[in-house]
Formats: sequence, C-alpha cells, structure tokens
Amino acid sequence: MEASAGLVAGSHNRNELVVIHNHEEPKPLKNLDGQFCEICGDEIGLTVEGDLFVACNECGFPACRPCYEYERREGTQNCPQCKTRYKRLRGSPRVEGDEDEEDIDDIEYEFNIENEQDKQKHSAEAMLYGKMSYGRGPEDDENGRFPPVIAGGHSGEFPVGGGYGNGEHGLHKRVHPYPSSEAGSEKWDDKKEGGWRERMDDWKHQQGNLGPEPDDDPEMGLIDEARQPLSRKVPIASSKINPYRMVIVARLVILAVFLRYRLLNPVHDALGLWLTSVICEIWFAVSWILDQFPKWFPIERETYLDRLSLRYEREGEPNMLAPVDVFVSTVDPLKEPPLVTSNTVLSILAMDYPVEKISCYVSDDGASMLTFESLSETAEFARKWVPFCKKFSIEPRAPEMYFSLKVDYLQDKVHPTFVKERRAMKREYEEFKVRVNALVAKASKVPIEGWIMQDGTPWPGNNTKDHPGMIQVFLGHSGGFDVEGHELPRLVYVSREKRPGFQHHKKAGAMNALVRVAGVLTNAPFMLNLDCDHYVNNSKAVREAMCFLMDPQIGKKVCYVQFPQRFDGIDTNDRYANRNTVFFDINMKGLDGIQGPVYVGTGCVFKRQALYGYEPPKGPKRPKMMSCGCCPCFGRRRKNKKYSKNGMNSDVAALGEGDKEHLMSEMNFEKKFGQSSIFVTSTLMEEGGVPPSSSPAVLLKEAIHVISCGYEDKTEWGTELGWIYGSITEDILTGFKMHCRGWRSIYCMPKRPAFKGSAPINLSDRLNQVLRWALGSVEIFFSRHSPLWYGYKGGKLKWLERFAYANTTIYPFTSIPLLAYCILPAICLLTDKFIMPPISTFASLFFISLFMSIIVTGILELRWSGVSIEEWWRNEQFWVIGGISAHLFAVVQGLLKILAGIDTNFTVTSKATDDDDFGELYAFKWTTLLIPPTTVLIINIVGVVAGISDAINNGYQSWGPLFGKLFFSFWVIVHLYPFLKGLMGRQNRTPTIVVIWSVLLASIFSLLWVRIDPFVLKTKGPDTSKCGINC
Repeated sequence: MEASAGLVAGSHNRNELVVIHNHEEPKPLKNLDGQFCEICGDEIGLTVEGDLFVACNECGFPACRPCYEYERREGTQNCPQCKTRYKRLRGSPRVEGDEDEEDIDDIEYEFNIENEQDKQKHSAEAMLYGKMSYGRGPEDDENGRFPPVIAGGHSGEFPVGGGYGNGEHGLHKRVHPYPSSEAGSEKWDDKKEGGWRERMDDWKHQQGNLGPEPDDDPEMGLIDEARQPLSRKVPIASSKINPYRMVIVARLVILAVFLRYRLLNPVHDALGLWLTSVICEIWFAVSWILDQFPKWFPIERETYLDRLSLRYEREGEPNMLAPVDVFVSTVDPLKEPPLVTSNTVLSILAMDYPVEKISCYVSDDGASMLTFESLSETAEFARKWVPFCKKFSIEPRAPEMYFSLKVDYLQDKVHPTFVKERRAMKREYEEFKVRVNALVAKASKVPIEGWIMQDGTPWPGNNTKDHPGMIQVFLGHSGGFDVEGHELPRLVYVSREKRPGFQHHKKAGAMNALVRVAGVLTNAPFMLNLDCDHYVNNSKAVREAMCFLMDPQIGKKVCYVQFPQRFDGIDTNDRYANRNTVFFDINMKGLDGIQGPVYVGTGCVFKRQALYGYEPPKGPKRPKMMSCGCCPCFGRRRKNKKYSKNGMNSDVAALGEGDKEHLMSEMNFEKKFGQSSIFVTSTLMEEGGVPPSSSPAVLLKEAIHVISCGYEDKTEWGTELGWIYGSITEDILTGFKMHCRGWRSIYCMPKRPAFKGSAPINLSDRLNQVLRWALGSVEIFFSRHSPLWYGYKGGKLKWLERFAYANTTIYPFTSIPLLAYCILPAICLLTDKFIMPPISTFASLFFISLFMSIIVTGILELRWSGVSIEEWWRNEQFWVIGGISAHLFAVVQGLLKILAGIDTNFTVTSKATDDDDFGELYAFKWTTLLIPPTTVLIINIVGVVAGISDAINNGYQSWGPLFGKLFFSFWVIVHLYPFLKGLMGRQNRTPTIVVIWSVLLASIFSLLWVRIDPFVLKTKGPDTSKCGINC
C-alpha cells in the first residue's frame, strides 16, 4: 500500500473507480494492460536473458510466470486465449505431457521438490487465480466456479496453519491422494514410514519437555525461560472462595424455604397485593440464580511479557510477533469529536509493538469530510508524536490525556533533553488542536453546493445516505515515515458505500466492512476493536493479549481476549455507576473460570479465523475400526460414496471432521464469503499476509469491491460470519455465536488499565445508554439466537455460560416486577393493608435468615473481588433507577418492534466533554425516561406521610404494623436518592418541568387520599340515611 496514492472512491455495482489526488484533477485508475498479466494484474516480468516473458508463442497472450506455471501444474495446460497447449519453457518444472517435447532439460528443475512454505504459497495463489470472482472471463466448465484446489477434476491441497514463529511450517492435507507417478510422493511416504519419532522429538524439544543436557552456557537459561508458558491462572484463595460458595448454597436453601412459606400463607384481605408480591419474589429468585451461579468459579490471570519477547523477538532474528489490525469506528463527528478520535488513533500508532505489524483502520460510517481532514492532520502530527513517545517511553500515549495528567511527569525520566522536547511537543500539540478545532468550526456551516476538497473535487460523501465507497491510505510503506526516518504503522481511512434501498446494519455492518478491507490489504491474523473514544492507556496492551493468543498450549482455542472497560472524567462518587465495577471486576472474572467473558463491544482482540465462522481445532482422535462390509466383522460398516449437491464426493467431506477443509468443502465459497477471490484467499491464510503476487492497485480495487453495499447479499455475513446482525447490541450476539461453536475467551486485567474511554455522566444520557443496551437484549431474547433455545446442538456451550447469556437477555424484563415491588409499599401505606400476614416468632426467622444471607453474600463477594462497598452500593442503587425507567421502556419498545414492527432509531452516545470539571453531571436534560422514577418517588413519599399521619391519629397500637411498611418504602426511597439528586441539579433547585409533574402527580394522589378518607372513624351501626339522625 502506498500512502501517496490518494483517495480511492468507487462503486463496484456501478463500475466506477477514481483516484483523487490533492491539488489535481480526478483521474481514472491506471488501466492494467500492456506489460501486466491479464489473469492476476501483476507485472509480467523478464526472463533470465532480460527479455519480456512470453507464455504462449502462438498468440502472445500476456501472462506472468506464476500464472503460466500454475496453469501447467493445476489447470488445463492451455492458453486462455488461443487454447493452444503451453510448451515447457526453460526454468519450468516438468509436467505430464512434456516427455514428447524436444527441449533442453534443467536438472535443477527436473523434480518438483518444494518446501512446505512454497506449497502454502501455491495453494493461496490457486485461490487467487481461480475463476470464482467477478471479471475473470467466461467459465470453461462446471467446476469453473470453484478454485482448482477444491474442484473435482484436479488434485490440490489446503493449507492448515501452524504455530507463529515456532519454526514449524504449516501442515498440508491432500484433498486427493498423490498419484504414484507424482513427484513428491516418495517424500510423503518417507514421512509416513519413519519420520514420526524424529518429529515427536522435535515437538517435545520445542515444548520444553525434552532438550539437550544442561551445561554451563549462560544463554540456556534464557532459552529455558522462553519455553515456559506465557500466562497462568491465579485462582482465588480457598479461604475467600469456599465460604462464599457455602453462603450461596445456604442462601438458595433459605430462599426455597421462604418462598414455600409465602405460598402457603396467603393474605386473604389483600389477596391481590399478596399474589403480586409473591410473583415478583419468584421472578427475583430466578433472576438471582442466573446472575449468581456463573460466579461460582472466579479466576484471575497473570501474563509474562518477558517470555513473550524471548520467544518471538530473539536478537538477530526476524520479529515473529503476529500482525494486528486495529479497527476504530466513528459515525457522527459532532457527537464524537474529531479530537477524541485523533487521540485514539495517535495512541494506537504509538503502541509498543513492531510498527510493521500494526495497521490502523478508521471506519467513518457518516462519510464526513471533517473526519477525513482531521485524520489527515492526525497522520501529519503522528510523524512527530510517535517517535517522542517511544524515545521517552511515556504513558499514556494519547496526547490530550498525557499533557493533562496532574502528576510529576519527570518521575523516572533521566534523558537530559526530555524537558526541552516535552515543551516543544506540547506546543506542537496545541497547534494541532487549533488546526482540528478550525476544521470543526468550518464544518458547522454546510455549503449549499456541498463540501469541496482542496483540489476542487466535490467530496464524494456529500450525501451521507448515497455515496460511493472511499479508501485513503494515509500512512503506509512508502511515505509513512516519522521525522527521524523510522517507519510508521499503517493508517487507512475507510467509508463503506451506501445506497438507498440497502440494509446497512449500523455499527455491525461497518465492522464487517472493516474486516473485509483489512483482509484484502493486510490480513493480520488478529484484530483489535476499539470505540473512537477508547484510547490505548497501556502501550503494551496488545502484547498482553498475545500472551494468550500466541501461547502454543491455550491459544489455539481462544477466539478473543477481552479487556475491562475503564473510564476517565467520572465524578468521584460515581453517582450513576458509570464504571460498572461490579460487572467488570466480579461477573467477568466468574465467566473467565467457565468458558470466558462475554464480548462487550470494545477493548477486545479477536482471532480472525474465529470471526470467519470456523470452529476451534480439535485434538487427535483414536482411529475408528473399519470393517470389510460383512455382518460378522466388528467395527463400522464401510459406507458407499455419496455425492453432495456441489458434486464433491464423500472423500472430501470426510477429511478431518471440524477441520477447515471439511467446512470449506461443504460450502460454496461465494455464498459464504462473497464474490472476491482475493478475500476468499485471505481466509485460508491462518498466519495472515497477502498473496505476494498482488499489486497495490489490484488490492485497492478489490478493497472498494468488498465494501460495496450489495457485497453481503446472499452471503453468510451477519448470520454466521463477522459481527452478527439482528440487535443493537451486536457484541453480545457475536461473542455468543463463537462460544456456541466451542471457542473460549480470555479476560485480561493488567495492572495498568489497557484502554480508557469516556462515559456519559449526565443522568439523561446515562439512562439513554442503558436503554439502548436493554433494548438490544430484548431483541436478542425474541430472536432465533436467544440463549434459551439456541446452541444446544453439539453441546459446546457450557451450562453456566448459558446461564450468563440468558441473564443478559432476561434482565430487562425484571423491570416489570421491580416497578410493581417499588409501588407496593406505598399502596400498603395508603390502604392500611400489607403483603404478608401477621407472622409468628418462628416464621420471622425465615425473614431474618434471608436478609442475613443477602448481606453476607455481598460482603464475601466484595472480599474476594476487591470491589469497594461504595461501588457495590452505587451499583445496587442504579439497578433500581435503571430498572424502573430505561429497562421498562426497553421492554415496551421491544414488544412494539416485535408485534407492530415499530423500529426505534439508534442514538449515538455523545463523547463531547465539558470544559468545567463534571459540569455535565449537573446538566438537566428532559426525557420521558425520568417519568417512572419520579412517579415512584412521589408515591412513596406521599405514602410515608400518610402512614405516619394515620398512625398518629389512631394511637400507639397502629405503630407496630406500620414499621414493616415503612421499611419497604424507605428501601425504595434510599435506592432512588441518586436520581433525586440528579433532578435537583447543581444548586439543588428543581427544574420547572419536574415541579409541574410533581404537582400534577401529587394532586392526583391527594384527591385519591381524600376519597379514601382514612381519618374518619369507621363504626358499625344503623344506616342514618334511612331512619334519621335520632334513630
């Protein structure tokens, strides 16, 4: 990829492709003809004598040597144009049919001896040069739709990737057996007959189980250290976890006894209140079980970064760390300020990772010229910022956060020029901010004719709902150097094509487009997903993930490594539980001990093969007995060959159940991945990389193709591949599908938080964010991917993991019983009735035991997790606040969408920050989500006043029953206290709209109170309306 290539914009469906250069007129992409291969688009090249390579002497059809040799080795051996059989040229290996030709023999090419790496390259090129993609010419036969490596008429092989940099080449499995006359069969037989013991010794040597005798060589200690595991589990101390489990079991027994008592002792004079309360309590019990038992096996993990470096970054050898593609998604630059996105991109480019292994892709789903221009400014500033970060090893590497740190920045700094260069860099950053802010100010007024680029070309994305796909490589191999001459990581701007009438699937669709673009351009085996406001706080975060993904023992079955979300700019008290500490420090640790944490949408490093829908590799199985077909013989009866719909026999389908060959031979490539041969080729390259014969121009053209709006039609994208469609919370669905296939995930919590982002600290914004999450859960609950009924086939999803996923989809429905339970205390106070009958001393033990078990469970949970009691209490408070507001609205909107088809618009959470510290915390923004909590709060306050007044009027004998009612009512008010403070604002002055609603609701309940008239003494006697007052 060349950084100076300009903005590539086009539409595959409309056959449009232009390159827009700065200060130049737009011109079409260079036509690939003349000295370029008509098959692959690569340069034809020269012969040994320096002449132009000519494959066919009859018609002179332009074809390069790799395509010529591939056609002779695997194809029809004929020229695509004149159909004349290719003659053997000097330097080409012999194939069948060459014996009759009179030509000079090349001894060095007499036998087709290739190493495993060359075989993998040929297999990948076989996919690339197949006729399955668009624009490849007419199909010659019915197998033309398939790559020759799987077509029924030719012999081929699939590459099955091996380890990363461990010295082992990828293994191969033949789709058809070697013919006896084929070169290479003797080599295969040698391996099969006598090489197994040597290979086993080599494997043990690499795993550290078998090695040379120890000697006094000082380097042997480093070698032994490199063989050690890259991570380890740190189980919770038994003195902390065992009492916790015992209390959970005790609480479950007490809860069963309590519910039995409640069911067998109804309240006859308040049967409706009693029945409502019992139903709510049963629901709470089920919800507690789903939430509690996935925490049964909590663990922590520890990584060894030094061992990672010793194993994959040996001195004097090429760096063997796996490449990583980083995805950053943004939509609206007004709600997601460009300066925030720029800081995220800068922190990615400055990561402590080999620069040639990092590629950053920024998805602009709003096709905003503001985002494009700010990213251009970011690329220029990165040339100065990245070398400064690496020279002085600063943390964090997002300039806005680094320069705003209120710490001693001279700590541990010994370089004499640090202070001088820091001041200069801060001045450069201030100038950078001024330029970006100027772009933002300019973008506030949209011209009537639309935006115009610097060279006078109209911006292709002026119509955000109807524009071509756009790709700009800002930093790459040529042009991507910093001020010191060192190479910079790749930086690519991507805006997928959008046209009216197409379903674009919001963020999930944008992420899938990035997966395909990256697969074409760089094809790293791992991908890091970040929101535009989540910057890299720990420059070694990717190395932390590689300790799991590149570990030879556990890495093969890990689909992703999830990091906890940490946030900046939250008030000290965390009034609305924005940090979600209970979830990230308790629930996620518990899931890590089962099958792994859920995917939370950002801060996650994926394995590309897992996103492609492949299943994890399986261990070796015992060979099955085969019989001769007669009944008395033991073992399985040999089955006759059957042919599938695609015409492939059962030999192909039976190869390695669960292997990649099995999956790929069962499906049509185009139906699964789409009509792009280059991208399909990349899906078979487990260790990443792009085919070496592909030119940058061809790759960019193919990248425009894979982001076209109709590319996913009739494919499995969004249903089985990539980010899964069907819910606003696509992250939950995506992780759930991977776990159902048998993958496991890892939860990584480094001491220094890996990533940090911003959270909405305003009450209204926070409730809207929770509403979006809950609505996504409701959508999943009613979809075919609901954990209640999906994924049972194969039994690969563990039951406790299923409990956790079920809880993520069921929790919004808890809002209905929670709202009822919050209103019940006020109703009891107003009607002088209660949800429970008078209890005996023995029955009171049930209630005391239940409350004690709840308290002890919480204390022991805080003890092993390290969460403070204040954070736990804030979480409990917001559970009630969000439950009776956002979760309730999510259930209503979800039902409307399912039953009536009324869809809701996705609202992007604002990432803008206030200049005043926590100024946004006190801002009041009216939303209908505030109505239910306000109503519940007023009802309970009125109920408390009415109950106390009634007790004063009736004497001391009524105070006893009153205490139980007041306890529940105060429980509701205390949980809603943060909500009440949010209504009051900074000066504790209630906004007018809240005053109006409060007066209206208070008037309604006052009229009801007068109608009930509880202060009039009710006595039994004759009806004075019939017989008079003196009766």
